[in-house]
This record gives sequence, structure tokens and C-alpha cells, in this order.
Amino acid sequence: MNVLELRQLTKKFGDFIAVDGMTLDVKEGEIFGFLGSNGAGKSTTINMVASLLVPTSGEIRILGQNVRKQTRQAKLNLGIVPQDLAIYGELSAFENVAFFAGLYGLRGAELKARAEEALEFVGLSDRAGAKPDGFSGGMKRRLNIACAIAHKPRLIIMDEPTVGIDPQSRNYILGSVRQLNESGCTVIYTSHYMEEVEEICSRVAIVDHGKIIADGTKEQLKAIITDIKELSIELKPGSPYRLQELQQVPGVRAVTEKEGALRVQSDASVDNLNRILKALMEGGAEIRSLQELEPNLETVFLTLTGRSLRDR
Repeated sequence: MNVLELRQLTKKFGDFIAVDGMTLDVKEGEIFGFLGSNGAGKSTTINMVASLLVPTSGEIRILGQNVRKQTRQAKLNLGIVPQDLAIYGELSAFENVAFFAGLYGLRGAELKARAEEALEFVGLSDRAGAKPDGFSGGMKRRLNIACAIAHKPRLIIMDEPTVGIDPQSRNYILGSVRQLNESGCTVIYTSHYMEEVEEICSRVAIVDHGKIIADGTKEQLKAIITDIKELSIELKPGSPYRLQELQQVPGVRAVTEKEGALRVQSDASVDNLNRILKALMEGGAEIRSLQELEPNLETVFLTLTGRSLRDR
């Protein structure tokens, strides 16, 4: 069963096409990774699904219900965890959750019970009466999640839920995503941290220039780039190198820098390792280690879009 269906979804802002005829199915029970660099059309798509933007053309269905024609019923099945915190500093944690749950028609004892359950789920029961102004970044993110799940939606969209928080809070939130999924929720997850997507998502779509350019399981996407090899070359800190000469080595497709190491993508069919090393050393680089990497989602993304997921 499809929880979300997009059919030829298009959004134009004047002459600019932000989303260009997008068609996509998200199946029940998935944790679905929705990836795209800034400006790719990802956020515009999410805003149309959430009824915050009206499509120029195309159709959106949530559990078979047309978002334009059956807006209220479709919204009852949808929870949104926005990238920008949607909580009120002057209200307590409980009041925040109760306010958002009330927007979905919950009242009285049911509203109270659902708000308490949501706070317990995110580990904030002991702070129910406290105002979020005094919360850490991770606690605010968890409260943001509680506000989105109290009405028990069947589809939850999490847009960058771990931005700007510490590793411990990130791990807590990733665990919460898994728990929500195991309880029956379908999750659409966006992140600029590819390792998170690798860890929790069962299927992934890559968006670029308003179009889905790849869609499949992680294994299927990695199989796309069997003609690519990637090297990780660690240099001595501060070691110089000539990027332009490295990029001109036959077979080299892209050179990026990540976590203090150079990532060199090259045609698998071209034997160019010696020329890559020569180009580095002639530029004055001091090489500390060299490793050939297994294909991962970051490699797939960079190969298909020509830029890193975190490019701003």
C-alpha cells in the first residue's frame, strides 16, 4: 500500500520551476530518505505535501486521499517535524504538545493522554511543566517531534531533525525514528548527514533541479556507479597540493575534501593511481595514507548531482 503518492507534481515561481513533474510512491512501513542539495526542490515538495504551498499542477495523495480535495482528512494522517523549530517559548512543554494536538481535533482527556504519551516517547515527561526557552538544542528538537506525533499520524515527515545538536541527542532522535517506524509509522526523512540516511533508511530518492534522478534501495543506488572508483588520500595537515593538476589526470571525475582527506573519484576502467600520486607530490603534498573506498550513498549522490549533499 502506498502511503504517499505524487503524480506529475509541479511548482513554478514565475519562470522558475522548483519542482518539475515529480512522480513518487512511498510505501507503508518504509523509512524513506529524501535527499537533495539546497535548491534541489526538496523543501518545496514537502511544503506542498503539507498543504503549505499550492501545486501549479499535479496530484498528491496521502493514504489514497487527495490533499487538495480532502485536505482535512489527509492532514490527520500527516505529521511534520520541520527543520525550523515550531515550538513556543512562553508555553510549557506540555502546553506546546497539547496546542498542536488540539489543531487535529483532540480534546479533553484524550488530548491530555496523547500529549503525555508523546512527551514520554521523547523522554521529556519530567520536563512537561518547564518552558523550552531553558532547554538544550537536543531537547528542543525532541519536543518538536512530540508536537508532530501526538495525534498519531501514519505518515511523518522529518525535515533535518538533527541539525545543530550534539551526537548523543542525534543518536536519541535516530532511535526515536526507528521506534516510530516499528510502531507502524511510515517516515520520510531528510538530512544533510548522509551517514544518518545510510543508517536508518530502507529506500532513498535523490532530487536534483526539481526532478527525482534516482530512486531505490541503498544497494540498488550503489549498483548504479560500478564504473566509479573512489580514493581517500590523507595528507599531512597544511600540506599543499595543486587541485587543478589533480583534476586534469586522465580518468579523474571529481576531487573533494572531507574530514581532512582528499576524495578522488575516477573511472574504474582507467589505471591512473601513479599519475594521481605524481600530481600530488609534484604539487608539494606529503601523503600519509591511501585507501580505496567501497561505494556509499555519498559517492552516489556526488556522482549523480556533481556536488556534495552539504553544498550550500
